[in-house]
Amino acid sequence: MKNLVIKILLLCCLVSASYAGNIDKAEFGGLCVMGLAEGKVIKTDCDITWLSDDNKTYCFQSEDAKSVFVEDSARNVERAKEFYAVNSLSKTKDQMGLFSTNDVNEFIDGYIKEKSKANGGSFPLRDAILGRDLKLTYDEIDFSRRLHGYGYFPSVKFHLEGHEDKKYLIDFWVKPENGQLIVMEERIYKAPRRYDGKWTLWMRDPRPWWWIPASEHPGETEEKKAWEVISAIETNVLEQAFKNKGEYILTDDKTGEKINLEFVGVHQPVRRLKEDGRYFACTDFRKHGSSSEYYDIDFWLNEDDGSIRVGDVRIHKVPEMKDGGFVQIDRYNFDELDADIIP
Repeated sequence: MKNLVIKILLLCCLVSASYAGNIDKAEFGGLCVMGLAEGKVIKTDCDITWLSDDNKTYCFQSEDAKSVFVEDSARNVERAKEFYAVNSLSKTKDQMGLFSTNDVNEFIDGYIKEKSKANGGSFPLRDAILGRDLKLTYDEIDFSRRLHGYGYFPSVKFHLEGHEDKKYLIDFWVKPENGQLIVMEERIYKAPRRYDGKWTLWMRDPRPWWWIPASEHPGETEEKKAWEVISAIETNVLEQAFKNKGEYILTDDKTGEKINLEFVGVHQPVRRLKEDGRYFACTDFRKHGSSSEYYDIDFWLNEDDGSIRVGDVRIHKVPEMKDGGFVQIDRYNFDELDADIIP
């Protein structure tokens, strides 16, 4: 009888250790992912789990919760992430003061190198859209965004192993928890796409994925507003481009010419007019079929019911041939406008 009791106790210890191991490896600290997707925080023992295609473990409070989750796992994971981020806003905000952007860049640099070393020198990443496991070569950190209360979002340059022309831009979601930095998510922001006989970087979604939780649950920081403006511009540009085989078509209000343009990017600073509260930012476009004709296009945006939308698009600078090369000539300037710069 004594031996039987000892065996039962040992078995219980092993089971408990197994649950603890599951929680340590699980997403969201072992909270029920379906509960989070429904806006509830429910602790679990992690005895009921589900393994995703990218080898992430999710825990559930019951088999019923798991069954509901797997019916639309991708959407439920997104909803869980959004609620988890919003639910921990104040705690994350308090800890963000402990780390600078340089600290985050050093952390993610070490994280990438360590993970690459453990995988034969290449950084492994699951392309969820194409269903492929990628082997990437780390190039450099491009820049890092800081969304107050949500964490940091380093944007990192990679290329496909053995193919330097196939470039990727990968965003990492880094959060401070319990005095240390952790990686919450790794996702492809831009991927290579064959266009006009060469590989170019192409944004996967009209709206940057990292902005989704922050834009659906906006805060009151001006820093967040600046990125919301950029997100609104990119959304507008790419939605139009998707309808026109990757090109953005703009009518020149001076000449009446329809210009086929390729989007290059938004550049800062973002400004806000003191007079009427409109936002505006400059963007770079390249004329389709040309490698040297660049347009500077200004986007003017309105804020309505907490959402920021493109209201007007104006050509700021046009390319003109001067001394054997194209230079940009101003169509107008806004030097006299009274505006605040949004960092």
